[in-house]
Amino acid sequence: MPVHPEVEPLAFLLGTWSGEGHGEYPNSKPFDYGEEIRVWHVGKPYLGYASRTWALDDGRPMHSELGYWRLKEGRVELAVTHPTGVVEIEDGELDGMQVRLATTAVAMTPTAKSVTRLERDLKCTGSLLTYELRMAAVDQPLQYHLSAQLTRA
Repeated sequence: MPVHPEVEPLAFLLGTWSGEGHGEYPNSKPFDYGEEIRVWHVGKPYLGYASRTWALDDGRPMHSELGYWRLKEGRVELAVTHPTGVVEIEDGELDGMQVRLATTAVAMTPTAKSVTRLERDLKCTGSLLTYELRMAAVDQPLQYHLSAQLTRA
């Protein structure tokens, strides 16, 4: 089934990506993690997205998220839900095989930790996908939180 024309410029994200990353944030110990990202399509004007991570030292599950990528009027949109009770809407720009996103809205369940802003930069070079995520949360200003290098399976 062909990729919908509206999201064809994002087709470079399709597939299963796996690799390793590093994270840190105030009041937390730095950590290294493994990650698998899956991006798929069903012929509609969106791409499905799922990510799961695990600790490299003992394999315990860490974070996961699910969402959808869209491309409308030259703007990239990403809607993501987290099991921590956070839902984010991001908007940004596509430049070739690079995407730069920032939240336009963050919603939280009553028991979720406060997250006020997220920014993601992704870049695809051949079979390598790299990203950096910055976050403002729990009374901390926007700052580096995660980065990873993933290869297409």
